[in-house]
Amino acid sequence: MLFVASHGNMIPVARVIFTCFTGYRGFHGYSVDFFWNLLTGLVVVCVGQLSADPGTSKSKGKEGSDDLLWSTFSRSLQPCVKPSSRYAAPQDSGHYLTVRSNGGLNQMRTGICDMVAVARIMNATLVIPQLDRKSYWKDSSTFSDIFDELHFIRTLQGDVRIVKELPKEMESVPRARKHFMTWSGISYYKNMSGLWKEYQVIHVAKTDSRLANNDLPLDIQRLRCRALYQALRFSPPIENLGKKLVERLRSYGGRYIALHLRYEKDMLSFSGCTHGLSDAEAEELRIMRENTNHWKEKIINSTEQRLGGLCPLSPKEVGLFLHALGYPSSTLIYIAGGDVYGGSSRLRELESHFPNIVSKDTVATAKELEAFSDHDSQKAALDFIVSVESDVFIPSFSGNMARAVEGHRRFLGHRMTITPDRKGLFDLFDKMERGELEEGPLLSSLIKQIHENRLFSPDRHGGPRKRGDALPGIKGRNRFRFEESFYENPYPECICRSKKNGQMATSKATFKLKISSMETDYASEQVKTIAKTKVTRIIS
Repeated sequence: MLFVASHGNMIPVARVIFTCFTGYRGFHGYSVDFFWNLLTGLVVVCVGQLSADPGTSKSKGKEGSDDLLWSTFSRSLQPCVKPSSRYAAPQDSGHYLTVRSNGGLNQMRTGICDMVAVARIMNATLVIPQLDRKSYWKDSSTFSDIFDELHFIRTLQGDVRIVKELPKEMESVPRARKHFMTWSGISYYKNMSGLWKEYQVIHVAKTDSRLANNDLPLDIQRLRCRALYQALRFSPPIENLGKKLVERLRSYGGRYIALHLRYEKDMLSFSGCTHGLSDAEAEELRIMRENTNHWKEKIINSTEQRLGGLCPLSPKEVGLFLHALGYPSSTLIYIAGGDVYGGSSRLRELESHFPNIVSKDTVATAKELEAFSDHDSQKAALDFIVSVESDVFIPSFSGNMARAVEGHRRFLGHRMTITPDRKGLFDLFDKMERGELEEGPLLSSLIKQIHENRLFSPDRHGGPRKRGDALPGIKGRNRFRFEESFYENPYPECICRSKKNGQMATSKATFKLKISSMETDYASEQVKTIAKTKVTRIIS
């Protein structure tokens, strides 16, 4: 009867068969029409109930997967950055810390916040940092061009004394010039405080990664969070345009993915990744790397880089990845980052799967962007705002922006971040190039399988989890390089359970996806290589 009910052209045949069994007069005075209507009504109800069951309905299964791809976890967690009761107000010691930040926007942002903490540890007055103007970006922006300087000073006045400039009487005094050791702890900076016996001013030449990720006092860790997430706000022009971009994206499609597509000339040159490029393009990248003095590695094996998952995904590969996960072609995708290497021809490889591709250049007007021209750090700040506010953030390559955005999203409520397993993806995409695999249900199943723990477990795609340690076997100071960054995951120091809700709440349902059961009709011989093929749905 389910077959009859689901195939309208079979209903007349079924009616004839039913009449033969019941007779033209029906039962106990009730007509054949009465019993027929009663029976078909029950069938429709049963079919409706079965369709509503997530375990038997394909439509509901798709809806569930859709919810999963846009879900937000950990609603019972909240930011907690207040200092302890023992936290004392800063004192004017007469000592000053001057700072020159280095790197791109997000490397400078986290470095500045580390220097706030260092100034607190060393009992120094922090002079508003100078920004990097000599790196690849050659951005002439000052601190107040990018950040709300007055807000920064006022927000941290209970933590550290901050002044805009070094006092006149201090400009001519001898100063210590230091390259603080990377990933240093409290004892190191306590020892550095001994410099105050000889100097009133210490100049810090670099700010990147100068403070340890772990084993710092809780008050210092929370100060870092107050500095980054509350005090270091972007300047009003950047904040205002960033909010406008988010509002326009919401008006376009309601929800959107922010894709940090790091397929840019500088990144490809720095990483030595030339897969899929022409010989002329590969040579152009080699020359750029050779001529960039502060890039230490000059000779890089592109094949080894790709096998190790150390290359950014190309636009084409990102398209295959998102399509395999189940995002519909109508998904609105905001491209964060600089110009794609290869221009529009390479971007079309992503647009073939997802035609709704936008960027700040298409969402904002030319007049609105005019003030930001020739200021890459300011434009990067716009991308940062849009990425933090997105429904899903996906970095095609790890880096300072990817880590900073993920950490900020965790702090604001564990919004969804999907970090592709590049090494696993490259292995699958290389098989496609060799003709051993093609786009379709099997590829989708394999991609979902290798991302099971990254995507479908709440502690991996933006949910709460403790920071990762260095890989086993790495010893000495080198292990710090491989720890998960504090700013990538400020849990648990700066993120706490809500008092109102002791239990960790997830969205209505979370899924542990082994391999989508929607594809079980595919030839069983082809999917025997995949371990488990059912979707388990856990109702919270």
